[in-house]
Amino acid sequence: MLEIVVRTENAERHVRVSNEELAVLVRRIGGDGDRFLVVHRIPDLPDVFAQVWHESGGDQTLEYRDGAADRHFQVMVDGVEAVIEALTGWARQGSGWSTDLVWSLLDMGPTLDVPALDLGEDELKALEKRVREALVGCFVDRAELAELAEEYLVSADRRPVSREQALALADRMWLVRVAEQAEWQGETDPERLTRAFTALQEAGITARENFTCCRSCGQSEIGGEVGTDARGLVYFHSHCTDSAAVGHGLMLRYGGFDGSSETTSAIGHEVFAALEATGLQADWDRDPNRAITVTPLDCRRRLLG
Repeated sequence: MLEIVVRTENAERHVRVSNEELAVLVRRIGGDGDRFLVVHRIPDLPDVFAQVWHESGGDQTLEYRDGAADRHFQVMVDGVEAVIEALTGWARQGSGWSTDLVWSLLDMGPTLDVPALDLGEDELKALEKRVREALVGCFVDRAELAELAEEYLVSADRRPVSREQALALADRMWLVRVAEQAEWQGETDPERLTRAFTALQEAGITARENFTCCRSCGQSEIGGEVGTDARGLVYFHSHCTDSAAVGHGLMLRYGGFDGSSETTSAIGHEVFAALEATGLQADWDRDPNRAITVTPLDCRRRLLG
């Protein structure tokens, strides 16, 4: 698999695609509402991407950017296979991937300075703390992180953080987290959790991570996620994610579809066993009316973007 995320004009998001899957996506674009795709590496880095635009009957416009504005290049390509080869090479970060095409430097105009945040010490600490929590929880991409930074301190008569300031803050803190995760070795607790949820899903229990904002929404919306052969459900919502990010463990909601305590208890035992099988510790008193809490949880979830 290629360590990339592919986003298309029609709002699809494809994570860790194969060479063949990337080729299918590139060959597909060209029609209304599906004329381009953007490729980011994993983890996403600010201003590092490749993209292609194509309208049926025309050339392919291929671009890549390598950080600064003076490292943004473009080439017009007649034929999709050359585009696929270039994007695959870019994704693999292979040497010489770009040498077969004649690239032109794009003039992106002057780079505007972003003014420093005009915040008091307490406000700045609160903002950075909230952004850090979202990064540790790790279910946001860079755009969502910037939106959180922009909106967090908003009041009825005040918007103290501009879009540009929010982007700068989010990118700065994102890169700090990228540097931290570069030191991590082996499987992390969130990856064990994903492995447990995958096993539960394959066993007929609908399993969703960071699903909706709260328990009420989760309970009302989980039915839309259920397959015809599902025997039960387990999920955690974004408030649970936030709690885990600050060291309080991760609370899991679970149950059956018949409303009986017997079925809920049976699903709970399956969830508990799946967690233990991956090496995670869980706290549960076997009461079907109580949540299962994964604790302790070392919340080192690797960023995607």
